Amino acid sequence: MIANLFHRFRALIFSGLGVAFVLGIIFWGGFNTAMEWTNREAFCISCHEMEENVYREYRNTIHYSNRTGVRATCPDCHVPKEWGPKIWRKIQASNEVLHKVLGSIDTPEKFNAKRGVLAQHEWDRMKSNDSQECRNCHHFDYMDYSEQGRRASATHQRAWQEGKTCIDCHKGIAHTLPAIEQNIGVEKGGAVIVPTPAKAEATGDTKADTAAAPAVLATPTAPKSATEASSFKPLAPAGGK
Repeated sequence: MIANLFHRFRALIFSGLGVAFVLGIIFWGGFNTAMEWTNREAFCISCHEMEENVYREYRNTIHYSNRTGVRATCPDCHVPKEWGPKIWRKIQASNEVLHKVLGSIDTPEKFNAKRGVLAQHEWDRMKSNDSQECRNCHHFDYMDYSEQGRRASATHQRAWQEGKTCIDCHKGIAHTLPAIEQNIGVEKGGAVIVPTPAKAEATGDTKADTAAAPAVLATPTAPKSATEASSFKPLAPAGGK
């Protein structure tokens, strides 16, 4: 009697484990499928806010079209491939869904008014993870500096020695730069300085993350010398191609 009950109990346990295993596979498959479905360019631009603004800008860059046909799509640059960081990025994206519902950037005017803040948030994120997404394709350790131009080779080697990361220099590689002072090149008159979270905390400026850059880029100041004139490049209009 006792032996019979034991065998039945053991059979129930193994049956339960088997069912749980199958359900786990189904759940994981469904979860992973949903995860990958939201990791497509088509999903990213299904919102008109993205399609009508940043996607149009991106289509005019080398990451969209180039001689080799190798592309870096929205998730390649904005979603880490590693599972843990990817899940965390998806959780952060829930805030973007909220603002989609609220209509915070549902017109070009609203989007450009917040362009500086949105860009700064993404730059801060990429700075904090050492440009993790960029390094899926570009990495200092595997660069052949002899094949690069003299200026690029010297800059990359210096950046590697100084512990810099891709986003320190390559802002605006796929989207129009907002009117934010980056302390690169000629001083830009009227450019807005958006503090990073660290600076905002240090200065007690709790409203730094809500400060918006102007919708139209400020006109750069004229070069002050012949040297500056040779490297002076006007800024593109916000939201332009």
